[in-house]
Amino acid sequence: MENNVRGIHHITAITGEPQPNIDFYVSVLGLRFVKKTVNFDVPDTYHLYYGDDVGRPGTALTFFSWPNLPKGKRGSGQVSAIAFSVLEDSLDYWRQRLSQHGVETTEPSKRFDELVLAFDDPDGLPLELVAHASAEQGTYWSKGPVPAQYAIHGFHSVTLSAARFASTERLLTEVMGFQKVGSEGKRSRYRAGDDGSGHVVDVLDQPEVPRGSESIGSVHHVAFRTANDNEQLAWRQKLIERGANVTPVMDRCYFHSIYFREPSGVLFEIATDQPGFTIDESIEEMGTHLKLPPWLESERDLIEHGLPPVHIPEF
Repeated sequence: MENNVRGIHHITAITGEPQPNIDFYVSVLGLRFVKKTVNFDVPDTYHLYYGDDVGRPGTALTFFSWPNLPKGKRGSGQVSAIAFSVLEDSLDYWRQRLSQHGVETTEPSKRFDELVLAFDDPDGLPLELVAHASAEQGTYWSKGPVPAQYAIHGFHSVTLSAARFASTERLLTEVMGFQKVGSEGKRSRYRAGDDGSGHVVDVLDQPEVPRGSESIGSVHHVAFRTANDNEQLAWRQKLIERGANVTPVMDRCYFHSIYFREPSGVLFEIATDQPGFTIDESIEEMGTHLKLPPWLESERDLIEHGLPPVHIPEF
């Protein structure tokens, strides 16, 4: 077993109506619509996937579409921001592009010698674009509406709001193999894995912040990468030995998953890199069909009838 997770595998958040979500992430941010499926545990609702050309680990942002939920409340025990990587000198383009689409942004600010542009998606989910030299190591979708020199190159990082900072830090460093690489005020930065997308976790030390509520506009869970099933089982045993309440392995078709909560309350997942999103669609046709796991195929007619129709923009 590797001594550290390989970085972020995917991040899953909660949206309301699916079409505005699709329009924003495909038509505004320029991500590829990778997979249209359902929540395997709540199969009358969509599970939507976005990413680079094939949804590689480190690029995949996914959403549960639960329109009947209220808006979430920001607070501790949550992901406080999802950050994407972009090339240096691209933030002026993004400020203009987002403004043209009615999205308000902050003034770019410096964090750990990188420039950060912050904004919210249509549901109020906090997002950031981080311009940095190593962004070019990440992969991107080249056939969307955003020119290649400005395209999103996967995740840069995820920021956690921690009420139990010391315990969260111990989990990241002593169990999951992250290395602390810096601090600025109440923000500490940790890194795991190789170069590329999604190797950074920031943690805010915020014991005074009331606990947030998980709903529309908030992150449901953060998944971290492991290579294969055997390593995942070893991670599960290691977490159990450290006192974590870990689920059994769950088959998500495109990866296998285990889940547990870190000490401040954020739901973590460890997911396998394989088999990936090309297991049931060709690269050319990814995202064009409603894909169901084998155990739900017998209910396809009922499921399709109950889901709202959606349109995937083409460019």
